[in-house]
Amino acid sequence: MAERDLLFAVRNNFYLGAYNTVIQEASDLETLSDAEKIDRDVYVYRSYVALGSYELVISEIRESSAMALQAVKLLAQHLSGKKSKDQVTSTLTEWMTDSACNRNPGVLLMCGIIHAQEGNYVEALKACHTGITLEMSALCVQVYLKMDRLDKAESQLKAMTSSDDDATITQLATAWVGVAVASLYNGRAVCAMKAGQWEDAERDLLDAMNKDAKDPDTLANLVTVGLHLSKNVTRYTTQLKQLAPSHPTSKRLQLGEDLFDRATASMA
Repeated sequence: MAERDLLFAVRNNFYLGAYNTVIQEASDLETLSDAEKIDRDVYVYRSYVALGSYELVISEIRESSAMALQAVKLLAQHLSGKKSKDQVTSTLTEWMTDSACNRNPGVLLMCGIIHAQEGNYVEALKACHTGITLEMSALCVQVYLKMDRLDKAESQLKAMTSSDDDATITQLATAWVGVAVASLYNGRAVCAMKAGQWEDAERDLLDAMNKDAKDPDTLANLVTVGLHLSKNVTRYTTQLKQLAPSHPTSKRLQLGEDLFDRATASMA
């Protein structure tokens, strides 16, 4: 029988952005191995970093702490400006050439995150391309999307899905790629619309819907295309107004309905 994953809830809540919950649940964990204690503390201190409590992280993580925690401390120092970019970059370079660090998933992930934040995408990929952990692979997905390499992002996601398609981080990466694909299809659809190729535009937009059914721009464009093709667009207009009432198309639709209601009332 597989061993119970004692950090499952902590890890999932971190990925979902429930940082205070991570801190609370981590404090209740007992009977952890030494490795699990380090992982727990990494999630706790990363949560504090996400909450902006940089000083707490910097003051509590000692020079004698595990390397994974030292890496989180460097992230806090980087974000708080306690260390200059040159100092941070120098440390990252040192770690990436140190065999005790460049095989440590926690260190590699923090190196990748810091490089990605600075726009050093190639270095971020060098740090995390091995995909030792799902989160390292997820970071690669994000970096590829920032580089407009959707093909690479999809390939990385495929590897994650093969490893654990039910993992929360895999599901999040699937959503990121889905949004990017929907955006691509939307872009192609807009070009087709401008060229008067309404059927082609509709096909791209329906593909976009399959990737992200709640994207307001996709729904708005489907309304426009449907009207040009003399199709019933009620379902799309209803969805759009419910999901994004402040969207320009939603406002125009609402204004049209209000004007119609006033005209009808005046003739009553």
